[in-house]
Amino acid sequence: MEPFLRLVGSPPTFPLRCLALSLILAVAGCAAVPLTEGGTLTSYSNLGAPKGKLSKKRIFVDGQGLAVAKTARIVPTTFVFSAASRVKSAADRSLVANALDRALCVALSDKYQMVSAGQPADVTIRSVVTDIVPTNKVMAGVSTVVTVGSGFVLPSNVPVSVPRLPFGLGGLAVEAEAVDSGGVQRAAMVWARGANSIQDNPRFSEVGDAYSLAARFGSDFSRTLITGKEPKAFDISIPSKQRIQSWFGGKPKYAACDTFGRMPGLMGVVASKYGAPPEWTDKKPKPLAAN
Repeated sequence: MEPFLRLVGSPPTFPLRCLALSLILAVAGCAAVPLTEGGTLTSYSNLGAPKGKLSKKRIFVDGQGLAVAKTARIVPTTFVFSAASRVKSAADRSLVANALDRALCVALSDKYQMVSAGQPADVTIRSVVTDIVPTNKVMAGVSTVVTVGSGFVLPSNVPVSVPRLPFGLGGLAVEAEAVDSGGVQRAAMVWARGANSIQDNPRFSEVGDAYSLAARFGSDFSRTLITGKEPKAFDISIPSKQRIQSWFGGKPKYAACDTFGRMPGLMGVVASKYGAPPEWTDKKPKPLAAN
């Protein structure tokens, strides 16, 4: 972590100030990640046409089939070989998988009783990472210095933030489905999104972007499973009490969600702001106690 600490700890120099000021007018960059079929879904024939601009997706949902479901379980996320081979560390892959499953589990707790993967359930959710674009750690570190350094350069009365450098951005592609107890597909989504310079903070990690994008996927797919409809582009609903508690790192509504760890809460927000790797604040999974 020494390179990261040196980057963040370096005082802004004159060239850096010029760069920060010029970036204010820069056009936001975005990593291109195509929709990718990994061959793991029960069926692809029900999927609709590709939609979306930031998050690209193909969706199928059987609202009537989901309406009768009361319990749900999440099979831990896996990677297709080509995606796994792009991330060197198994710990980094685990970070992404747990972030995705955790986001799904907490959100789905609003409607379903969540049970562990080994228990029977009305609906079983399986997700597979089909592609991952690693974040360039060096560029993420430089972007953090530029962003943080701009706070020293710009006057306090100038309400402008410096966008992230549009280089070395990461991305993620996922496919997932929900099948009922008879193995019938009730919902499916093929999804892809790249990080962009405006919305995604740079983090000094190969999976810095994939980590945050995994939670975005979890939000998109969970809304499909909860409403039984294609999710709208913007979610303006007020989060439930249990979701707020989980966001702050508190105990989840159902113990099954602890299998995927707890959300980093405010510490995670601060760490993200200053480019810290997600593993610094991510709360590791807790195994379920034996009955």
